[in-house]
Amino acid sequence: MFQPKIPTMPQPSRLVTPPTVVQPTTITPGTPAAAPEPSRQVVQLTPGTAVALVGAGTAVVLVVGTVLVSLLLAVAVTSASVAVCAVVLRSLIASDAKRR
Repeated sequence: MFQPKIPTMPQPSRLVTPPTVVQPTTITPGTPAAAPEPSRQVVQLTPGTAVALVGAGTAVVLVVGTVLVSLLLAVAVTSASVAVCAVVLRSLIASDAKRR
């Protein structure tokens, strides 16, 4: 049950042809071909695109800030509720100990 089972290789069902032999080719050294230089387009910022970029950056900062503040608020509310539960449990345990 705990011994590994080694799979057996299946027998070929038909005649297998041997692989073809690839003959090496000779490479003659020559002059290397000059690679064409890639044409890079220059990006020019117009006042309209600059305003759009500033607006998009501001929107991203506001959204990320809102998410982070809401996460911080969720942590604060959770910790406050845990603290209230701890105080209530402590008072219940103390009042139960006084009765005995």
